[in-house]
Amino acid sequence: VYFLLDTSGSMNGEPIQALNNALSGMINSLRSDAQASETLWISIITFDRVVNEVSPLTELPLFQLPEITCPASGPTNTGKALELLFEKVTNEVKKGSPTQKGDWRPLLFVFTDGKPSDIQLYTEMIPKIKSLNFGSIVGCAAGSLADDSKLKEIADTVVHLDTADSSTLKQFFKWV
Repeated sequence: VYFLLDTSGSMNGEPIQALNNALSGMINSLRSDAQASETLWISIITFDRVVNEVSPLTELPLFQLPEITCPASGPTNTGKALELLFEKVTNEVKKGSPTQKGDWRPLLFVFTDGKPSDIQLYTEMIPKIKSLNFGSIVGCAAGSLADDSKLKEIADTVVHLDTADSSTLKQFFKWV
């Protein structure tokens, strides 16, 4: 499971609190699921002015959830985050073959208030991300003023964190 988290200046206040609450609730809920504990690996990538892999792909029992914070101001480089995500998934997810069992299709959760600054790169990266064959791409609109129009371009489903709880988000984890 890859989490792309918007930490730009526009996420300050209510949006970053909604993001942290939802993320914490999801991780706690997954920890109580025996199958998740045995099979789930998590990666967190944050993006604002810079893109950071805060947590490389880590199995759930060893995963430590960091507190996600954001600067007072700064751009939302969602396109750059999608570039790093594309590189990570391409290198980390094992494809199945006749001689090797592959990984399950990964899941992607994109938490943002929906305002990419690098709109051209964002638009260019959408077909590349979709070509990775995620099991599901879930857009999580953070904050009551979130604009979900750009999220709808990449996500299969968009949920608003101000109206969703951890059980709503957990439904997107479908075990094979």
